Amino acid sequence: MPNGSLDKYLFDQPELTLNWSQRFKVITGVASGLFYLHEEWEQVVIHRDVKASNVLLDGQLNGRLGDFGLARLYDHGTDPQTTYMVGTLGYLAPEYARTGRATTRSDVFAFGVFLLEVACGKRPIKTQGPEDVILIDWVFSCWNRSNILEARDQSVGNDFVAEEVELVLKLGLLCSHSEPAARPSMRQVVQYLAGDVALPELSLLRLSSSGLTVGHREGFDDYAMSYLSSLEHLQWSFLLICVKFKFNM
Repeated sequence: MPNGSLDKYLFDQPELTLNWSQRFKVITGVASGLFYLHEEWEQVVIHRDVKASNVLLDGQLNGRLGDFGLARLYDHGTDPQTTYMVGTLGYLAPEYARTGRATTRSDVFAFGVFLLEVACGKRPIKTQGPEDVILIDWVFSCWNRSNILEARDQSVGNDFVAEEVELVLKLGLLCSHSEPAARPSMRQVVQYLAGDVALPELSLLRLSSSGLTVGHREGFDDYAMSYLSSLEHLQWSFLLICVKFKFNM
């Protein structure tokens, strides 16, 4: 792979900035690769570390997903048995962080972050002053202001296809949904990128900073979300207690 990893074009060497057409080609290449790993090979391959630094570029700047050191295989129709967490902070799906069980849906979450990374030219987490800026939240805020194109990498200038950029940004938000079942499969992702299937209208799916929900039943849903939020808080509190206990032993 003579052109090395994608991250240097996005972050490390500004003079090597890729134009939008090149970025979109890289995105579609990685999507096709993940689709093959998840559904078309003889076994299911979960990569577990999808990110720009693990995407390599060939002589024609085609994107190829590399570094399979953390990958896991299992048979189609069976459940993965992974019970410990590996990967990179910023790309880890919430359920993966809680359960340690990686699935194709956790790969889709990481791919969603990757989409935003490529389209925005920003890392998933950036320390800015006393607080960290989370890329997913920032793109959501742009969408919530009805100006999602504001999130695009300004270094690409005006030479871009607005519909493609908007598609990638919205698809990034959809893939990084907090609920695994709400994320599309990689087959669907490939169809969205190819224009074979229209992306669902995010406003109809009630996009929020905590994810997407379909429909809303007043009262019950508010109670359920409050309960789940409290339960998640207890889970993290218990985890922190366990970690502190371990280091105090």
